[in-house]
Amino acid sequence: MDKIIYVIGHRNPDTDSVVSAAAYARLKQAQGLKNCYPARAGKISPQTEYIFERFNIPVPEYLPDLIPKAGYYLSGSPQTVNEDSCLWDALEQLQNNDARVLPIVDRNGVYRSMLHYKGFARYIITNINPQKKSSFPLSLDHLAATIHAQPVTLFNKEEVKKSPIVVAASYTEYFKTHLEAEGPDEALVIVGDRWDIQKHCIERKVRALILSNGNTPSRELVTLAEKNRVTVLISPFDTSSTAMLIIYSVPVGSLGDTGVPLIRLGDPVKNIRESLSKAPSRSLPVGDEEGRVAGVIFEGDLIKEPNIRVIMVDHNEPGQAIEGIENYKILEVIDHHRLGNLSTPYPITFINRVVGATCTIITNLYREQKIPLEKGIASILLAGILADTLVLQSATATDTDIEAAEYLSSITGLDIKTLGQDILSAASNVDALSADEIVTLDMKEYTDHGFSFSVSQIETDNPQALLARSAGIFSALEKTCAAKQYLFAALLVTDVTVLDSLLFIRGEKSFTGLVNFPEKERGIYVLKDVVSRKKQLIPLLSELVEKAAWK
Repeated sequence: MDKIIYVIGHRNPDTDSVVSAAAYARLKQAQGLKNCYPARAGKISPQTEYIFERFNIPVPEYLPDLIPKAGYYLSGSPQTVNEDSCLWDALEQLQNNDARVLPIVDRNGVYRSMLHYKGFARYIITNINPQKKSSFPLSLDHLAATIHAQPVTLFNKEEVKKSPIVVAASYTEYFKTHLEAEGPDEALVIVGDRWDIQKHCIERKVRALILSNGNTPSRELVTLAEKNRVTVLISPFDTSSTAMLIIYSVPVGSLGDTGVPLIRLGDPVKNIRESLSKAPSRSLPVGDEEGRVAGVIFEGDLIKEPNIRVIMVDHNEPGQAIEGIENYKILEVIDHHRLGNLSTPYPITFINRVVGATCTIITNLYREQKIPLEKGIASILLAGILADTLVLQSATATDTDIEAAEYLSSITGLDIKTLGQDILSAASNVDALSADEIVTLDMKEYTDHGFSFSVSQIETDNPQALLARSAGIFSALEKTCAAKQYLFAALLVTDVTVLDSLLFIRGEKSFTGLVNFPEKERGIYVLKDVVSRKKQLIPLLSELVEKAAWK
């Protein structure tokens, strides 16, 4: 199975993060990486939703986490066998594919049981037992195919019934008694060139008369068999070989091990280790939520690399990355933030540029690598730049952002000012959001001087509405602090009409006591001309964190 590459932004993604993932995945696909897909690590904001809907671009797949799951360790195409297939075909499939186990499925591909050699051995021991009579559930078409028989007459060929195997090896009268004891209606009789036995079996309407060693029936007996609806088959093998092969014509579904459970693609690896260690052949079938088999996972697969790779966009700090990312190989990082503490045991492509938006970097990568931009992708890239730079008015906006925006505007026909106003209006629609959603929608975690903290940001044209909800916002910040044991949690509320911000803070007194910004209300501070969390606010908070560390 080809390895899947996810292009993904930070947790609680903003518009720049989600757009960058979508656009960069499309770039990698254009370069030949067809198994490269965009993803997101959280719920999208109303602004992001508006942009993707407006330009009819699919929103990247939501991944709640990248904790190792069963599906990440499958390799190759799923090998299964239909429950109606004969045992002989199933065993041939096992041998030809050098497999140890084979999931048995129904006609819809839904898992039913597992074929493994231990179960096969149990079947043979149980059914080839001289101390007891054995009947085999089989259909006559499977029987004919397994023994390579030439059908002379064939009736009810698909019906599966249990039948005893009766070999006509004794003198005639004893055989007749033996046949009656077995029940002629269900019996499969193997006989050579004994005309009298052949005629008696047809008259007693056995289920099937099998002529071994290529013997052929007389025309008279064929006519009688047709009249009595008796199946007559000519086996090219001798009697002992024919009898042995009949055993392998049973439907494989009748001897599958139903005690082997199907695990799901999304089951965490830590939850299946014990089941794997106890399963036959140390393996388990893996399927989707409908029970369709996707493959088989073996205990040894868990020491291999998973079939997932990651490209990080719009962040480079592990604390902001999707949970579980440390389990996978990171191929690239495309970002415009400060450097965090990311380290890898191998060289990677790392692009970090001083610009206002990761979308600017992605736009220029298309241009540098001479990959034409689709209009829809160009449109969301322009929207991403305008969203992350407050329509090029943020302190983070650079000449590179402006030039990229103008380039995208020219090839899409979109007016920067008009589109920017539409984007800001979409971002301002926060009335329907709960306080918890406001705090977590675009929240980033930072680590500085041994302390962890979070800073969220939301843009609005009506900060007074959020001031009126300060009690709920403070409660949400306090819950965040308690859950994560942060030094503090903050929310930056940016007024897009005047490009000022309010800062809500809750946390340890050792930190909040150091905050000396102009205070509007208790715990709410006025930040004149501050609109950038990355470039303006974080440096100020880092200075305060350093002071708290020295106290």
